Amino acid sequence: MSGELAIHHLGGGLGLGPNAFGRDVANLALYRALARYGDFDRLHMLTALETPAAEIAGTLQGVDPLTTQIETGSLLELGRARDAGTLFRGKADLAEMAWARRGAGLDTSYSLVGLIHTIAPPTTREEIAQASLAPVHPWDAIICTSPAVHDSISALFEGWTDYLGERFGGAKRPMPQLPILPLGVELDEIAALADRPAVRQAARARLGLGEDDVLALWVGRLSFYEKATPQPMFRAIEEAGRLAGRPLHFALAGWFPQASHRDYFEEAGRAYAPTSTLHWIDGNDPVLLGEMWAAADIFLSLVDNIQETFGLAPVEAMAAGLPVVASDWDGYRYTIRHGQEGFLAPTLIPSPGPPSVVLLRRHLQRIDSYQAYAGQLAQHTAVDVGAAARGLADLAASPDLRRRMGAAGRERVRQTFDWKQVVVGYRDLFDSLAERRRQAPTPSLSPRLNPVHGDPFRDHGSFATLSLTADTQIAVRPGVDPATDPALISGVTLDAYGEAWRLGRADLIPLVEGLRDAGWRRVGDLLATVPPPARARTTYGLVWLCKMGVLAWR
Repeated sequence: MSGELAIHHLGGGLGLGPNAFGRDVANLALYRALARYGDFDRLHMLTALETPAAEIAGTLQGVDPLTTQIETGSLLELGRARDAGTLFRGKADLAEMAWARRGAGLDTSYSLVGLIHTIAPPTTREEIAQASLAPVHPWDAIICTSPAVHDSISALFEGWTDYLGERFGGAKRPMPQLPILPLGVELDEIAALADRPAVRQAARARLGLGEDDVLALWVGRLSFYEKATPQPMFRAIEEAGRLAGRPLHFALAGWFPQASHRDYFEEAGRAYAPTSTLHWIDGNDPVLLGEMWAAADIFLSLVDNIQETFGLAPVEAMAAGLPVVASDWDGYRYTIRHGQEGFLAPTLIPSPGPPSVVLLRRHLQRIDSYQAYAGQLAQHTAVDVGAAARGLADLAASPDLRRRMGAAGRERVRQTFDWKQVVVGYRDLFDSLAERRRQAPTPSLSPRLNPVHGDPFRDHGSFATLSLTADTQIAVRPGVDPATDPALISGVTLDAYGEAWRLGRADLIPLVEGLRDAGWRRVGDLLATVPPPARARTTYGLVWLCKMGVLAWR
């Protein structure tokens, strides 16, 4: 083993609740893969909430104990990132992390690496673009999970930096590296769930399937505005049944963002697939989901939404040995090769221009929610239902074709999308960024703080009459007795607010007693008697005592 890695994780624990979003599922899987297969000596999990290292390690390890040491710390502990050489974040927003690194004078000490899960929300696009304005360097990176994402984000940076050059002058195009690295799956775990003949037989019997019946499967959120419009899938299932000469079964394993949406899906199913049998499976139940991987014959996913960027479920399906019928959309065309692991149905979108720009403006002006914006675009994104139906029918009619494409899919996962393979690409990226750092000239470290939001007492310095400096003089106000003053002895609840950032009452009392008979004293002289690590808290304590009327200043 060699090296270390620091991970920036905004939460505390790593567990997933019900109806988990795909990005959270993918991030947890990636963290596990880095811990299990990354060959790191030490992995630092930096979180906003204090979390025991043993709890994190328990979530990350598999059947075998981890050989990588797991340590936890605060998001503010940049020394851990410096020691690791790479600070990874499962999000594409690097700007604030870059300013934090700059503020600590650590620009060349470690690389920042972010990961794109979606590029559709305008706020996400703005976060990504901020990398051109923040102190982000060529030894930093934002990982694109597919060539389509890479092309889109490259165009974003080119257009944005062109504008910056026109606006402010200069020919530089500041941006991070944009490597293409896929998400991955645990091939062996999914294959073990799928390759269970007895479970397959029992699950199919429970669904009322005969030996020769064909079951297509969907896995994922059942959201018409953020995932996939169901009508084209229902219609493709219905038409495939007619082409194959027998109705198909279609199991939808997922969860609805709102319980009432199930009524919408069932209504659409009755209208568009009247002779097909639909099965509704709780996708939050891992046991049921595992049984579906064993029971299914074909995987179907006609995603039509800009929210989708990679698409993990079809890769899971290939790991399960299922042939895939999917939309020719974004990451799907990267993971699935038409005619080899399954079939891709062509997609169609309108040419750029009204009303799509109006839809975006309505969202930006907070007239429409993001869900309404993405959902209305999806309603005007077409998937070739006929092509999907023909692919389903061909697979339904030929068990041999299903076996061949399913085997090809599993082999593709083994070579390209198994986490053991994907993590190698991550290690290579981290090493290449480190080499860029070593070879780069020392960059300018000015300004140290973000001019927009750097230090609030600097940014709002003009609000106050004075700022406390070394030359400020302080003295105990006449009539104040440290033994009886409420700020020092009463234990008022409000007095404890913000106490973590200043000296506590036990330290303030002797400080005031020492000043009581000293008259006016220069702050710089007082702080010279305080150990350096305690000077900031002492300064805040002095201002608080001034605030409470214990001390006077001039």
